[in-house]
Amino acid sequence: MTPAFDPAVLVLEDGSRFDGFAFGARGTVFGELVFATGMTGYQETLTDPSYAGQIVMMTAPHIGNTGMNDADMESRRIWVSGFIVRDPSRIVSNFRSERSLTDDLVADNIVGISSLDTRAVTRHIRDKGAMRSGIFSGVDFDLDDKKQLERVRSAPDMAGQNLSDRVSTEEAYVVPASVERVGSVAILDLGVKKSTVAYIAERGFDAHVLPQSVTSDEVLALGVDALFFSNGPGDPAASGAHVELLRNVLRSGMPFFGICFGNQLLGRALGFGTYKLPFGHRGINQPVLDKRSGRVEITSQNHGFAVDAPLDEVVESPEGFGRVEVSHYSLNDQVVEGLRCLDIPAFSVQYHPEAAAGPHDSMYLFDQFRDMVLASRGGVSK
Repeated sequence: MTPAFDPAVLVLEDGSRFDGFAFGARGTVFGELVFATGMTGYQETLTDPSYAGQIVMMTAPHIGNTGMNDADMESRRIWVSGFIVRDPSRIVSNFRSERSLTDDLVADNIVGISSLDTRAVTRHIRDKGAMRSGIFSGVDFDLDDKKQLERVRSAPDMAGQNLSDRVSTEEAYVVPASVERVGSVAILDLGVKKSTVAYIAERGFDAHVLPQSVTSDEVLALGVDALFFSNGPGDPAASGAHVELLRNVLRSGMPFFGICFGNQLLGRALGFGTYKLPFGHRGINQPVLDKRSGRVEITSQNHGFAVDAPLDEVVESPEGFGRVEVSHYSLNDQVVEGLRCLDIPAFSVQYHPEAAAGPHDSMYLFDQFRDMVLASRGGVSK
């Protein structure tokens, strides 16, 4: 058992410092500091591969009370670079719990910090923007302030990083349709979550989960009915190979659906730019407007980059894929939250319709994907 009250410090690249106590593994870790606003779902956040390279701070003050279990794992491990909470639960009290949050943080060597003013840190990031940071505990806690800051500032920026190879599967695998089979879908694993694969299988598709290194020729040779791009970490501007893969598949006429990182890559494939948000959208309470229906959806989000496309007009794809419109946008800051192609069978959303632990307002998108695939081949199963 690790000591309960080892000192630790969070250091931001602008020189700000926040003292606390070590939580989880001891050591030093660097990453982009971001905050997540969910009141629940910390296990799903920790095991979401999209958070690779980031130090995640929970704005909800009390974390860990329901423990951890195998059923709610979104991937094979915890992916955050570091973890920040205000008040870690001293006990675990839930009938589904199999172990404590601390147990899993130590097992995956995740350095954390607790007992600091997370509200003050959140307000600082909202004012100054997401930035590089470091958590120091153990032997490096005793480094002088200047040396700690130098190490933080020498860490890589999130902009320009391609992190897909860090989180993607190394070998292709297939998850069979879990209801009556209607076809098959190739899923490019850029950091896919377990629930995404399950929801596609529940729509009657055999899910062929592929490494991020596959080529468009390999995808087309599978003979699948559609292509899906998953969520994932990193800068979409650093994923040129995935953009070219998608362009080649779109030219073949194969239907496409993308979420989160997949939305950004569709945007780039169509010829639009992407840009980095000041502090991103992370949490399970983000309001989004569906322009076609006028319906407001409460969504789960985790993205620091966004597509640069006009909100209120149909435009021609700069890359020659016909007409494109923004289908959804954020009601908080008018960021693009979805794209719909009008001349080819392709659409995407920036948020997470597969969200666990919710909300589930956007689950209909998987049904929409199924309908699009069936319509593209005249409704005939194969």
